[in-house]
Amino acid sequence: MSPTSSLQNRSEKATRIHEMFSDVAPRYDLLNDLISFGRLHAWRKECVRQSLARPGQSVLDLATGTGDLALEFKRKVGGSGKVLGTDFNEKMLDQAPAKAKTAGLEVEFELADATQLSYPDSNFDITSIAYGIRNVDRPDQAIREMCRVTRPGGRVMVLETGQSTIPGFRALFRFYFGRVMPLLAGLLGGNVSAYQYLQKSAGEFPSGEKFAELMRNNGTFESVTVTPLFFGVTYLYCGVKAGAHPTANHSSS
Repeated sequence: MSPTSSLQNRSEKATRIHEMFSDVAPRYDLLNDLISFGRLHAWRKECVRQSLARPGQSVLDLATGTGDLALEFKRKVGGSGKVLGTDFNEKMLDQAPAKAKTAGLEVEFELADATQLSYPDSNFDITSIAYGIRNVDRPDQAIREMCRVTRPGGRVMVLETGQSTIPGFRALFRFYFGRVMPLLAGLLGGNVSAYQYLQKSAGEFPSGEKFAELMRNNGTFESVTVTPLFFGVTYLYCGVKAGAHPTANHSSS
């Protein structure tokens, strides 16, 4: 099935989320900075660092949105490496090429469904998704697909919101995300219901060891590590695909 046809056959949930992201696309970067207290850049850099990306490697970034994580990977793999950023939402993705051009980085972008990737097995050194896994219809299927297209010894990186293990901080963050953030979104002309959905989905989605277990159950990983960031407000997961480790740089075919 082609990316276009799979995107046309969206479920009701996928259709709602697609419409929501289409609506928030113009203000997505600004509101994300507000949500994360300006920490998103540091979290993306940590994702790239733990991926062990190096010059010449190939990276697939799913749910790339406006392309920030894809650009961060491109800075690491350099001119000899290849980065492909994909998303299921055209309006989000529309902003990414201009951002890459402004940064002087050559990154490819295209539409794709994270649960039905059209790429060959073992095609990328690193596969990533940041703040998108909880929005797909089948997170388990997305993990299987990410593992499938990653080379043996390569890394599957997942950056996602979580629930802090510190009670006071957890309550504070819930208040900020549930009450303050929708108010800010409304004042800035954003979609209040969209950020209410994001708060609700973040609270319900498994995080920490629960999500690590989902990865272990749905991919052939020799190890899965969990790194809480900012007191567990967000988590970074790294799955090393089982098999021989790459001994040389690759580029996707």
